[in-house]
Amino acid sequence: MERGGTRAEQALLAVLPRSVDVRAGAAEDGVEVILNGRNLQVKWAGEGQLSDVRRVLAQHSRRPDIVVARLLSPGARAELADAGVGWVDETGAAEISLGTIIVARSGKPAKRDAPKRWTRSALAIAEAALSGVRATASAMHDATGLSTGSCVNALRILTDLELLEASADRGRSSARRIVDRERLLRAYASAATAMAPELRMEVGVTWRDLADGLRKAADRWQAEQVDFAVTGALAAEQLAPYLTTVTAAEVYVSVETVVGLEAVAASAGLKPVDGGRLILRPFPTVSANMLATQVDGLRVAPWPRVYVDLLHAGVRGEDAAEHLKEVVGER
Repeated sequence: MERGGTRAEQALLAVLPRSVDVRAGAAEDGVEVILNGRNLQVKWAGEGQLSDVRRVLAQHSRRPDIVVARLLSPGARAELADAGVGWVDETGAAEISLGTIIVARSGKPAKRDAPKRWTRSALAIAEAALSGVRATASAMHDATGLSTGSCVNALRILTDLELLEASADRGRSSARRIVDRERLLRAYASAATAMAPELRMEVGVTWRDLADGLRKAADRWQAEQVDFAVTGALAAEQLAPYLTTVTAAEVYVSVETVVGLEAVAASAGLKPVDGGRLILRPFPTVSANMLATQVDGLRVAPWPRVYVDLLHAGVRGEDAAEHLKEVVGER
């Protein structure tokens, strides 16, 4: 049985009542289960992002009865609910309604352990590669500011993970290539989520227009030599408009402490307020700062980072993330 099928079977068995009669056998992309005499198709959806679930639903003429993943996002769960498909993830959360068998479990919060071998340098290099930087140590050094040695090691890690492949050419100018952009993006998103700094500060603003307010705040930050980059929904609005309303602004700034965040807010005449519509966070990688671009007067984080942050902004955020990937990621 494929590893995905094994994980799907184990996760499903863990949430079913002990009184249920279950027999399982291998099937393509999952497992075939006989549950109290009823044949069920159970499919594995990898990390459990909205795109993973849509791929599973689109791949099969007969929709699966249950979809299993590592951690199903809110958007993925909503998509499955709309399709009338049960789901389980490896946190122990589940929603299944099959005849007399009804399972509803919230599960345990998932641990944020970084995927094996991923480092902050590897994360930055993956971010740069997805942004279109040529995968050589020299180009990555110039684009991210990481040392040449760090770039070499990070490129080797991504190659060992089979996310990049070495060119047949040899020499200092030879470049690696992305094996599969979708797979690299999924792996990067998983690592970026696990390794994201937890520090953040909500700041009160009275701006009617968030983008215009940020442009004015940016003038003060630049005077204080504070780097910043907009991410999340407001950044997506600049790169690939999709959401009709943006209610909060997420901004990365070049500080690493609570005191630093307070100082950044104060320099723009602002104060921390619970529930404030401006969210300040430290840059998660050097590349998120170095690869930021100017769009309509705002400094915007690189699109892969914006994509990751949208994935954690609810169902509408996930839809916006998929739209961003289709519009910008395919260029």
